[in-house]
Amino acid sequence: MKRLLPASLIDARFFVWCLALLLCLPGACQRAYAQDESSASEVPQTRENAWWTGPMMANSAETLPPGHMLLEPYLYDVTSRGMDSFGSRTYINYGVANNFTMGIIPVFGYNRVSNAPNSSGIQVGDITVQAQYRLRQFHEGSWLPSVAIQLQETFPSGKYDRLGNRPADGLGSGAYTTTIGLNTQTYLWMPNGRIMRVRFNVSFSFSSSTDVEGVSVYGTDASFRGHARPGNNAFANASFEYSLTRRWVLALDVIYNHNSSTHVGGQEFANNDPFPPDPSLGARSNRYIGFAPAVEYNWSPNIGLLLGVRVIPSGNRTTSSVTPAIALNYVH
Repeated sequence: MKRLLPASLIDARFFVWCLALLLCLPGACQRAYAQDESSASEVPQTRENAWWTGPMMANSAETLPPGHMLLEPYLYDVTSRGMDSFGSRTYINYGVANNFTMGIIPVFGYNRVSNAPNSSGIQVGDITVQAQYRLRQFHEGSWLPSVAIQLQETFPSGKYDRLGNRPADGLGSGAYTTTIGLNTQTYLWMPNGRIMRVRFNVSFSFSSSTDVEGVSVYGTDASFRGHARPGNNAFANASFEYSLTRRWVLALDVIYNHNSSTHVGGQEFANNDPFPPDPSLGARSNRYIGFAPAVEYNWSPNIGLLLGVRVIPSGNRTTSSVTPAIALNYVH
């Protein structure tokens, strides 16, 4: 999800990525206007005339009709100082009943590390099961948005301890994590008649404790025996999608994330004699504000492609990272 990357190189990568998007977009959109006879001629734009893939980060407040399925695989590279984390994350959702959708999110990854062994191969991460119930659906003429409550449970299926000389194999937490979220979505008509889709979501996560032995994702060494408990997490996400044409959409996520301290306790053992571990184990609380601009292209109302990049600046005990990503959204 790694080689040493100075901050200047991370900034340069982000600049090149954004520049490429800006250079490619005008020509592509000009062709889209010419090909899509109804894309810019209708004022105000109808919702049927706007096709969406979805922004990079914000979950939808809508649910699937019964019997319908959504498949959305993401490929990404979390680039930070000394590390590249290549990963895939796939959303598989199914409409179970009216206003009720269930899904599963498998995660796979490979870590490349500077001056240390890389992952021994593609690793399985923690798997998440989710359920969403829509409380209200947006209707034109009303100021009230679509609103849904979402419940997620993440199961510790990924490696997290007993990593030996391959700490990069650690892709899990070892803990069960419960997330409760509230998702909202509405539509705004701009002065030029085009539609902007807006989402605002909040969530809170809390995790169980887990036993830890040896080298782990919590920074412990081969002699450690004890336990760890990841800190609680609070997350807020506002997203904006502007329907440039029927097929082309410009998107932006603004995210806020706060992690409480991760607690690690136990003993070190040398020749079967216990002694206290390094008191600096675990992680102190941190928070950050990030951004994720993206471009969406939709071949039809049911299939679209997203190309975006998430940027997290350094500060407040947070390491800066740049995460280019590509995703395919398909609804059947």
